[in-house]
Parts: sequence; structure tokens; C-alpha cells
Amino acid sequence: MTLYIWRHPKPEQVEGLCLGRTDAPAHPRRLRRLANQIQGFARRHRLPKIIHTSPLQRAAGVGKMLAQRGWQWRMIPELQELDFGHWDGRLWTDIDIGEIDAWCADFAGFAPGGGENLHRLFARVGGWLNTLPGEPVLAVGHAGWMNAAHLLASGRGVPEQAADWPRAVAYRQRVTIAATPVSPGPHRL
Repeated sequence: MTLYIWRHPKPEQVEGLCLGRTDAPAHPRRLRRLANQIQGFARRHRLPKIIHTSPLQRAAGVGKMLAQRGWQWRMIPELQELDFGHWDGRLWTDIDIGEIDAWCADFAGFAPGGGENLHRLFARVGGWLNTLPGEPVLAVGHAGWMNAAHLLASGRGVPEQAADWPRAVAYRQRVTIAATPVSPGPHRL
């Protein structure tokens, strides 16, 4: 299994927000740039013209553009970002510091804002990765999802401490996941 997944373009007007499933748009020019990038990559590597995206518009907009160019587009709910519950779409500065401290104290098990904890995210990511075929898959998703996929594929599992969470990949950056993930267990260094 090889997954080539790009992080969506930078969404508009989200500075300082806790952004998970808030459906923030990206500028059409940025969506077009990523669509062109993916199309060129697929052409150079002779990959199938099939794109999988999160249903959130900052990722789905790329799928829509590629579909208009003759690609098959598949919206995959499992590709959505972490669900931050009632934190989602709020300024980080408006979220109670006690809740953030509780998350840091139980990084893997705490569900931020009553949404989704890391164990559930990793199970969702691993479940979808395990359904992928042997041929390469192209996708557009989100930074948290991509970090979880990379950790699973490298056999490291769910980090127990916030300090062990990788930096977010840059907007429009491609990550290659080239291994079948292991089941999400505790973080191993």
C-alpha cells in the first residue's frame, strides 16, 4: 500500500482558531495550485486519476476541481480532521486553560471539547488505511490525520504526551505512507 496524501491549502480567516472539523474554505487560487500540483505528480509518475478527499471544503475543493478535469473523486469521511467538539472553530485563547491542561495530562485519552480522542482518531485512520488496495492512492487531507497515519505506518502508535506529537506538515505538502499500519497501540520511541 502506498498513499500519497497532500495537506489541504491554507484556509481563509482561521488565524488563532482551533480548527478541526470547522468547514473553513480555502481561496480558489490555492485550491487550483494544489490541484495542478497533484495532477502534475500523477502524470509524472503515471498514477491513476483518482483522488480521495476529506469532505471538508478546504480539501474537497481540490477534488471538485480535479473531477472537472476528468478525474474520479471520492469523498471519504474517514479523512476528516480530529473532532475538537465544542472547541472547534473557537479561538484557542477562549478555550478554558483547565480543559487544555486536562488534555495535556491525558493526551491520548482526553477528548478535546468532548469530541474525539487520539485513540479514536488513530482507529479511524488505521481502519481506512487498512482498506486501501495494493496500487498507489492519491488523497487530500489534514495535518492531524496525516501525523496519525505517519505514526501508525512507522509502528509508533498513539503518543501519550503532547510533546511527542509531530509538527504539522505545511499546507500543500505531500507525505508518503508506504507501509501497512500496525494497530494503534501505545507510543513507542
